[in-house]
Amino acid sequence: MNRINDKLLNWASILEPETLAQASKASTLPFIHPHIALMPDAHLGKGATVGSVIPTRGAIIPAAVGVDIGCGMAAVRTQYHRDDLKPDRSGLRTAIEAAVPTSAGAYNGRLTETAKPRIAHLTETADFDPAAYARNWTMQLGSLGSGNHFIEVCHDENGAVWLFLHSGSRGIGNKIASHHIRVAQELMTAQGVVLPDRDLAYLTEGTPEFDAYLRELRWAQNFALLNRDEMMDRVIECFAEFVGGPVEQRERVQCHHNYTERETHYGEEVWLSRKGAINAARGVPGLIPGSMGDASYVVVGRGNAESLNSSPHGAGRAYSRTKARKTFTRDQLRTAMKGIEYRDTDAFLDEIPQAYKPIDVVMDDAASLVEIRHTLRQLVNVKGD
Repeated sequence: MNRINDKLLNWASILEPETLAQASKASTLPFIHPHIALMPDAHLGKGATVGSVIPTRGAIIPAAVGVDIGCGMAAVRTQYHRDDLKPDRSGLRTAIEAAVPTSAGAYNGRLTETAKPRIAHLTETADFDPAAYARNWTMQLGSLGSGNHFIEVCHDENGAVWLFLHSGSRGIGNKIASHHIRVAQELMTAQGVVLPDRDLAYLTEGTPEFDAYLRELRWAQNFALLNRDEMMDRVIECFAEFVGGPVEQRERVQCHHNYTERETHYGEEVWLSRKGAINAARGVPGLIPGSMGDASYVVVGRGNAESLNSSPHGAGRAYSRTKARKTFTRDQLRTAMKGIEYRDTDAFLDEIPQAYKPIDVVMDDAASLVEIRHTLRQLVNVKGD
């Protein structure tokens, strides 16, 4: 860890100047307490850096949570060993792709039996109208999305098979976040507040706008968690059919990495926004995926106070999507994915492992933040275009 200034601490050994400049701007806001913690996977984001932990007094910055509210990971350890799986895993991949809608804008055609009680719970707990943001929000539950979202079948260092996925609150969460970012910006303009970056617009605690955001934020965080649960149920069903037997969930881990919670740090209650970071309080389990084709990790938090009990959420981009498409080739992608069942298409060039920071460097940087419990290697990878 190195201290950039009194309000900015950094754990990233690979940090672009533009990323540091962005985080430095955020650290100048008057309500930051005690400091922003930059994680090892830090890279440029909208207003607030992806891979940053931002504690605030009396205010929340909607862009410091991000537009994919509640995005995170879920993993299940099964009783199966990698040697139990048939060598040809293409059928498992296509079955998962048929069971879970992938790609941007994709959603379900009907509610599954497992989705119905989850939708009922979300409906009952919403004190606003989600349909005002997205009329088809109920059909979005159980869909993956695109970009770096994935579903994987992996094995750990002992050969145990894990089911692993990454997704968030889908279109409904994006629209909720975008609305409140815009509301915050309009308030800053009306109040004459000068910001180091327009996307650092904030909502002040005790105002109707703050209360509305917090209500809808918490609902979207719950949607994201239930979305992962719904997808995991479908993946388990596909996997059970592939192996020809029931699946025991010997371990199940869930964690958000785009969210806000009320927490106590350095003796004071703050709103803690983790944007591309997970809770790494002592003993708390977590998941840190590598890029497509790289290792992923099941971890437990060490409770590092200076990091605000946080750790990275993944590898962190080294190339923008546009630059990655211009830099890498499909042959390079095939080489990187050798031995992994995936859909061989140019669509995933921007997700090639070389477009990300090396996950082993990120994990070395995070050694004081988390303890590695399991190292996962992919057998099957499912992504959306």
